[in-house]
Amino acid sequence: MYVCNCNAIRERDAQKAILSGAGTVKAVFDHCQSRPQCAKCVCDIRQMIDEVCAGAQMAAE
Repeated sequence: MYVCNCNAIRERDAQKAILSGAGTVKAVFDHCQSRPQCAKCVCDIRQMIDEVCAGAQMAAE
């Protein structure tokens, strides 16, 4: 599934970027060597980042 249709960023590519340390939407785009265009995906990517951070906090407890 694509998270960003404009740049053909798949969900797995965004996840890989986040797990590699991308903690912001900009960092995810940088990791994927692209830039946001229409910005429809920004909320979805931000939600993915929040979910990974929440999971990491729960694992640390």
